[in-house]
Amino acid sequence: MGFTPHGKHLIAGTWVAGENTFPSDPAQGAAHDFAVGTPADVSAAVEAAEEAFWSYGYSSRETRAAFLNAIADEIEARADQITEIGTQETGLPAARLEGERGRTTGQLRLFATHILAGAYLDQRHDPALPDRAPLPRPDLKMVQRPIGPVAVFGASNFPLAFSTAGGDTAAALAAGCPVVVKGHSTHPGTGEIVAESVHAAIQSCNLHAGVFSLVQGGKRDVGQTLVQHPLIRAVGFTGSLGGGRALFDLCAQREEPIPFFGELGSVNPMFVLPEAAAARAAELGTGWAASLTMGAGQFCTNPGIVVIQKHQAAEFVAAAVAALADSAAQCMLTDGIAEAYRAGSARIAESEAVEPLLTTQPEARNATPFLFQTSVAAFLANEDLGEEVFGPLGLVVLAEDVAEMRALALGLKGQLTCTLHLDAGDTEVAQTLMPVLERKAGRVLANGFPTGVEVSDTMVHGGPYPASTNFGATSVGTLSIRRFLRPVCYQNLPDELLPVRD
Repeated sequence: MGFTPHGKHLIAGTWVAGENTFPSDPAQGAAHDFAVGTPADVSAAVEAAEEAFWSYGYSSRETRAAFLNAIADEIEARADQITEIGTQETGLPAARLEGERGRTTGQLRLFATHILAGAYLDQRHDPALPDRAPLPRPDLKMVQRPIGPVAVFGASNFPLAFSTAGGDTAAALAAGCPVVVKGHSTHPGTGEIVAESVHAAIQSCNLHAGVFSLVQGGKRDVGQTLVQHPLIRAVGFTGSLGGGRALFDLCAQREEPIPFFGELGSVNPMFVLPEAAAARAAELGTGWAASLTMGAGQFCTNPGIVVIQKHQAAEFVAAAVAALADSAAQCMLTDGIAEAYRAGSARIAESEAVEPLLTTQPEARNATPFLFQTSVAAFLANEDLGEEVFGPLGLVVLAEDVAEMRALALGLKGQLTCTLHLDAGDTEVAQTLMPVLERKAGRVLANGFPTGVEVSDTMVHGGPYPASTNFGATSVGTLSIRRFLRPVCYQNLPDELLPVRD
């Protein structure tokens, strides 16, 4: 059964039309009109979220777990419709969206299980010591508490897992925080049907309607109103460095600043160490090309840079060029993203610091790969070479020796990931790099490719700026729930007044 969007906002349980509309821009199929959000829509949604917090923020873990599971059930009940509208809007293949839907529902269910266990509350208790000298100690209890309404900005490249009911929304709801989502205009129909799933779960769980709202479209004033509304307590964002930094600055400029949890991208460098290069350079070059072109390179963990010793690079480069040359053109998420990719590729190609290894002619909304190489000295001297190009563009950085590899690592900006390809004889070299890499990235890999982020208790998807705006947080995994909690200490309070008593 097909899905035809109605194009309205969901504000506190009511589907609300707008005075103005904008058309979607699908990769295929018919366009649809959607309401343009306004500051008034945002204010209504945030005020409802604050009202909902007085009940939802004090609800039991069992209630919230049931709600998260209900959202997952409702999303799965609309599986075919979500795939249909999602493929139309984004150009992503059905298999990719089906996998992403499973990731989305899986993380909702994982978070439900996690909060039921209770460890995320980090409860601590120092019993009273009335006879302690020279001063007695009061009874002290500490527990993590939800912070209040959270704003979430949907991501363009993950219409399910990082958007309407994706990781930020799931984490905030698990913590006990109502959510207002600013839908991404590249996939508004997908956002709408997922919002219908959340709305149905709210009704079946008999929760306050203000627990979740979706505001579509809108100009810059809509996003600005959302992050600067005095009732919003934190912001979750996945997107570009420029857009994220602008919102981060708005959060910091508020009369009462709030945390901005922005995941802004990364070039995710890989270091091919000497023994690994000697043993399997061609295999690594082919594997890198596959990772680089996966999903048209539209992953924040896309490994855009490889560092390898110059005298070992030929076989690796030849294999990568061959694999990339055989890769087919892929549809990008939007015309704007495709144009930005062409502009970014041209910027790198025009640099005197690089040598082209493979150049192509991407057309319209399609992406085709590029490959360049440069030296460590040139890379460190040209800051723009370390900036992300969103798409299948790779840069090989040639090091004279392992000392230059470490020099490049020291010169890196913050990254989501850094990868070591190593064999047994590379341990000593790896040990010299590890203290640097763990300061530069939120995830350090060995003998793998970073495209693929496990949703688990241990995953860290974040890193020092500009990879993210808060190096102490992650936007993936159960630890992401902690972003929307704060510790409160209760001194000598009777159990009847404590928000958590188990």
